[in-house]
Amino acid sequence: MHDLTGFQRDLLYVIAGADRPSGQTVKDEVEKYYSSEINHGRLYPNLDTLVNKELVEKGQLDRRTNYYAITESGRQRIQERREWESQYVDF
Repeated sequence: MHDLTGFQRDLLYVIAGADRPSGQTVKDEVEKYYSSEINHGRLYPNLDTLVNKELVEKGQLDRRTNYYAITESGRQRIQERREWESQYVDF
């Protein structure tokens, strides 16, 4: 996860917590958390980075809509991050 931006990590967490969300669904969830609008020029290149790093897979729901799904590698990276965080923060 050290090679991801905070924004990319947030996208990965949203995708991991949903069942094959569309880009718009991911955008809506991140906008709720950030309390601000996320433009397409920021969202989709970052989603593509996650796909290129094989942390997320991208597929088609229909001709206009793609879905995103966490890969096993993505799940592993989240698990490793959570284990690392728990060394320092335990609420």
